[in-house]
Amino acid sequence: MIRFCLAGLCLVLACLIVRADEKSGEIELFNGKDLTGWGYKGGDPFDGKTEAGDKRYTAKDKTIVVNPGKGLRQLWTTRQFPNDFELRLEFRAAVNADSGVFLRGPQLQVRDYLVAGPYKSLKKYKPQDWNEIVVIVKKNVAHCTCNGEILEAALKLPPTGPIGLEADRGQMEYRNIRLKETK
Repeated sequence: MIRFCLAGLCLVLACLIVRADEKSGEIELFNGKDLTGWGYKGGDPFDGKTEAGDKRYTAKDKTIVVNPGKGLRQLWTTRQFPNDFELRLEFRAAVNADSGVFLRGPQLQVRDYLVAGPYKSLKKYKPQDWNEIVVIVKKNVAHCTCNGEILEAALKLPPTGPIGLEADRGQMEYRNIRLKETK
């Protein structure tokens, strides 16, 4: 009887948490445990897997780790985002690492900026530490910042598409990847 009541209570609490997330409109694009909701274009999603088959992406310690390897690879959400939104994520780049975040297709460079560029004049970027990217999309135009400093003031985007992460050079880490659709 007690086990049944506890299980029921857990179910009720889980439903309340889901409703709170739906009410706030925030979507966690990365659950912190595995690559559910992500995959390579044209391939099967990595739902329930902690690592891509080629080992370029790994879910580990509440982060998506972009591992060094040969050639470019792109990891995409299985979901499309046609509405205006605010995307927030944190990243940490190894020395001279080169990666990117794809916004419905176009790429925002995410790198060890002070070494690899292109935004070498950033004052608030923290090398080899966690930094926050905020992307606000309104009417298919993205305003992108890193730690509050402008990266791109008006990046043009197509009307819909997924969010992606690039594997190019060096190790990158991403965490707290969340999106809130706005009106």
